[in-house]
Amino acid sequence: VQLVQSGGGLVQPGGSLRLSCAASGSIFEINVMGYYRQIPGKERELVADITTNDTTNYPDSVKGRFTISRDNARNTVYLQMNSLRLEDTAVYYCFLLQSRAGFSTNYWGQGTQVTVSS
Repeated sequence: VQLVQSGGGLVQPGGSLRLSCAASGSIFEINVMGYYRQIPGKERELVADITTNDTTNYPDSVKGRFTISRDNARNTVYLQMNSLRLEDTAVYYCFLLQSRAGFSTNYWGQGTQVTVSS
């Protein structure tokens, strides 16, 4: 399984960005896709995830500002980030988690930098 990320970049506080992540390869019908982010020296933090039946999950830090969605036919997940704050600056990593016969495997994208700065 390969995950290819796109989007990201530099934006001013209050601005918006959209991230995309396309998965290819042996992808199961039921899986979870989403994003984590990481600031140097800190642990990776979950930003949002979404199941194949569109159940979503967000931490309080992004709830109401970020929206995750997916296109199952294209195995692609999108993260719309609005009202961006300085503290949203991080490297954002896409992931895909899938399980079979009791074994779970997590795949990662290459990461994309999001910088919020005036």
